[in-house]
Amino acid sequence: MILPVFKLGTLALKSFCKPIGNRIKKEAGYHPRFRNFIINIAQANHRLSTKLQRRIYGHATDVAIRPLNEDKAVQAAADLLGELFVFSVAGVAVIFEVQRSSRSEARKEEVRRKELEALKQRDDDLSRELEFLKNRIDELERHSKTRGLSSIFSISHAESTKDKVKAG
Repeated sequence: MILPVFKLGTLALKSFCKPIGNRIKKEAGYHPRFRNFIINIAQANHRLSTKLQRRIYGHATDVAIRPLNEDKAVQAAADLLGELFVFSVAGVAVIFEVQRSSRSEARKEEVRRKELEALKQRDDDLSRELEFLKNRIDELERHSKTRGLSSIFSISHAESTKDKVKAG
């Protein structure tokens, strides 16, 4: 499910970036300083990529590299800036998704922490109640040994209470 959405998103981004590249080429024709700036970017990129390719293929790297002509340089710079825009947007989208996922995990962790606290509180309450009941049983056992069964059930007390209710 995610892969088709990702592919669709990258296709939409590339489609969106093409007009940006065309706009850059158009602006390069109107503004000489901008034109020189993007031509310098394209020439630097051309030199870097050519040197890397020569090193990878084992060719000599000290050979002079011919610069691109201006039209190719403007086209290459526009393509480079368009791709940089695509990767920037994709990077921001990834960062946004990671932060959203992190916040979601933090909320889930907080819910788990609260549930754990509630279970610990319930455990403490049950432990106290169990201790109380054990003490009560011990007390009742002591009473039963000293006074017998009638003191446990308070039969005489129950009978006197019935007499008072009938009299009232």
